[in-house]
Amino acid sequence: MKRVLNVLLLFSVVFLTTSATWWGWERRGEYNPIFMERAELERSVAYQSEPQELINPGKIYHKHPYIYINERYKGVHVINNSNPASPVNEGFIRVPGCLDMAIKGDILYLDNAVDLVAFDLTAKQVSHREKNVFPEPLSPTNDYYYGNRPKNYILIEWKKNN
Repeated sequence: MKRVLNVLLLFSVVFLTTSATWWGWERRGEYNPIFMERAELERSVAYQSEPQELINPGKIYHKHPYIYINERYKGVHVINNSNPASPVNEGFIRVPGCLDMAIKGDILYLDNAVDLVAFDLTAKQVSHREKNVFPEPLSPTNDYYYGNRPKNYILIEWKKNN
């Protein structure tokens, strides 16, 4: 009897935690993945002199006199902090899929979804790209994407379902 209960418990756990498309329904998460074509991703990193509003800020990096603030999945705000009493939002580096950054010298290292990008802060352009260095970003609820996707498309962001 104990063995039967253990088998039933195991079956229940497996059944409840897997996607059951074979039953005619599919488990949907709280977030939907957003994709970008690989070629477009590689052209997407660019400096914009028009500042953007901070909406969903992430990590912050300071390199005197600038403060760099990550806008989750969108890019990096460039704030001139020469006068700490009155910082100036000078521009925005558009980097789809960006969640992290680091600076060494005049190079800002960014994740552009699954790629590592070296952005020259003096020239304000990409100086180097290493493809497929990082895993795809997880959803805010730490879900992976297992569904079908078009060929040559990269997951760059997760949007909350309405």
